[in-house]
Amino acid sequence: MPESKQWGEDEMNYGTIKECDIANGEGVRTTLFVSGCTNHCKDCFQPETWDFHYGQLFTEDVEQHILKTLKPPYIDGLTLLGGEPMEPDNQRVLVDLVKKVKDTYPDKTIWCYTGFVMDQDLLEGQRRHTEVTDTLLSYIDVLVDGPFMTELKNISLAFRGSENQRIIDMKKTREAGEIVLYMR
Repeated sequence: MPESKQWGEDEMNYGTIKECDIANGEGVRTTLFVSGCTNHCKDCFQPETWDFHYGQLFTEDVEQHILKTLKPPYIDGLTLLGGEPMEPDNQRVLVDLVKKVKDTYPDKTIWCYTGFVMDQDLLEGQRRHTEVTDTLLSYIDVLVDGPFMTELKNISLAFRGSENQRIIDMKKTREAGEIVLYMR
């Protein structure tokens, strides 16, 4: 049983972990739903995760469990969503997790869903950029960005809920120095 701690700086809660998830990224994935979101998108599919204290404390034991779930060869990678993975406090915890995932499983992909817009919120000098944002983004293979917008909802879209959201190929984006969309 993980030791009990007070929630504070550089700590994060999570709502759930889905093993063998096929809805949130390509292939079969382990998905971590983090807690905490200030976007509060209208008609959010899980508004309970807006609360930073929702769920359980993300601990070393939880991190080890995630790493173990990624081991089978049929698991294609890790997906981060929420809540909001790119909230500053969540970034500071997730950067260590994604580094360990890539160090342990360099061929597995990391997808991240954010309601923030990469080139408006996450780059240096922007409102959600922190001391770890660039490092965190460097480990992400695919970033699905943009808030969910009910008026742009489209259930026929793959891996996103509304037409304003983009699926960004982060490796190609880093190489090009501009947003490059992910093509399947």
